[in-house]
Amino acid sequence: MMTEQPTQATATPGSGMDRPVERRTAPWWRHRGTLIVLGLVLVTLLVWWFIPASGSTDIAAADIETGIVQRAPFADYLPVRATVAPRVTTLVGVLSGGQVEKLLVQDGTMVADGQPLATLANPSLKLQVLTQEAQIASQLGQVAGENLGIERNRLDRAGQVAQANYDLIKARRDLSIRQQLHDQGFVSDEGIKSYAAEADYQAKRLAQLRSGSAAEAGITATQSRRLDDTRGRLTSNLGAVRAGLDALVVRAPVAGRLTNFTIQPGQTLKPGDPSGQVDSEGSWKLEADVDEYYLGRVHVGQKASADAVRLTVSKVLPSVKDGRFRVELTFDGAAPAGLNRGQTLDIRITLGSTALALVAPTGGWLDTGGGSYAFVLDTDGRHARRRSIRTARRNPEQVEILSGIRPGDRIVTSSTASVKGDLLNIR
Repeated sequence: MMTEQPTQATATPGSGMDRPVERRTAPWWRHRGTLIVLGLVLVTLLVWWFIPASGSTDIAAADIETGIVQRAPFADYLPVRATVAPRVTTLVGVLSGGQVEKLLVQDGTMVADGQPLATLANPSLKLQVLTQEAQIASQLGQVAGENLGIERNRLDRAGQVAQANYDLIKARRDLSIRQQLHDQGFVSDEGIKSYAAEADYQAKRLAQLRSGSAAEAGITATQSRRLDDTRGRLTSNLGAVRAGLDALVVRAPVAGRLTNFTIQPGQTLKPGDPSGQVDSEGSWKLEADVDEYYLGRVHVGQKASADAVRLTVSKVLPSVKDGRFRVELTFDGAAPAGLNRGQTLDIRITLGSTALALVAPTGGWLDTGGGSYAFVLDTDGRHARRRSIRTARRNPEQVEILSGIRPGDRIVTSSTASVKGDLLNIR
């Protein structure tokens, strides 16, 4: 018979103190998947923030300037800086070439009309003048000889007429005596015929001489006039030849202040070379270079001002150079005292009257688009969008807006040359 062994319950050590343990869930930031998603979202936001959308440009708010469009009085004027210049400038030219022999005045001095400024030396010209003087003097001597011959012929003809007249008187007297003797019977008919024939001969002779004298007088008068014309031309030529020597003296063409008179003794000058200029002292004008934008708006007769001085636009030179054209202004009345050549004055040319208009501030934005568009800020100030506009008149502070912008709109007034696209993102 088998003896059953008592069964012993197997117990886990410490089983009397064990209890169920709940597994704790890890925080969401420790989940790898969540972190990956968050990282992707963050990267996307950063990319969206730093990389501008297509057709837009990012710019820092500190790098732009803005202004408000509003209705305000618009003063239609053009400010320019003008330079003082002589109203009349006359060049001093060289009439005859030569070497500068002597300077008689200095640059910058006041000169009178015709005052000698310098003398030139030209030996070949002097020899040429002397030769031409001798030739003209010889021709004048020939003309004088011909005049003397004409006068001698006239006197000879007058003497012949006088002699013929005397002979006729004598013949008629002799005939009268013989006629009385004939009537008394002392002289026959044959004795009187010779005296009658002599008287007829002398009468015909006198008539012929007088007729020839009249014809000769007409010819002589024509010849004398021609000789007088020849003598006048020769005399004029002689004066011109002698003036050739006077041309070796450089003279002031008008009275005024001599400037740019830079020739030096020993310098060789050719005919026509400028040797200086004479400026009208005390009679001034102003010259100003104006942007070509105003070419169609500046006209002769427009008024201008500089402090208390009133001026008028006297000339507009439409030739454009380097984007600018030139205008000239004259003073209304006497020019202010103390002006000097080259001095600059700030003036305002009045283009039109002041009137209420929709205006925007000027700035670099006008240089970029020429006033054809502007970047208008949204209400939040974070974006600016390109908008087509129409502009009209301008002054240094304002530009007149015709369409495209409303009062109260804020626009970017700084240069937008670097902006790509139609949207500006302001960071």
